[in-house]
Amino acid sequence: MNGEIFDDNFVEHLNRYIGETVTIFTTSGGQSGQGFTGVVLSVNKCFVRLITRIGSAPGCALGNACNSYGNSYGNRCCGNSGYSNYGSNYGGGYGQRNLGSVTDIPINRIASFVHNAV
Repeated sequence: MNGEIFDDNFVEHLNRYIGETVTIFTTSGGQSGQGFTGVVLSVNKCFVRLITRIGSAPGCALGNACNSYGNSYGNRCCGNSGYSNYGSNYGGGYGQRNLGSVTDIPINRIASFVHNAV
């Protein structure tokens, strides 16, 4: 083990669940001690990376004025000013993006690893 807390068998076990939804409880307190549920993205000897919230897909192709929030120029994407209005907050949340989230959990802080039996 060369002074490491976990051996390769545990890391290999975690690797078998790449692409699967799991819950990992950690030795920390507070909200993080209640566990992280997500899809295993990658595993190495130091960290497990989970996608804990998947971001939204693009609404339409670039250059396509497909949204229905038209303005006097007939196009909210570029209008007459040549810049995108997607970053603005129109209509109570319009323009806000769910970028998703990724959680990196140190292997040596894992208290419990929960996965499906099948």
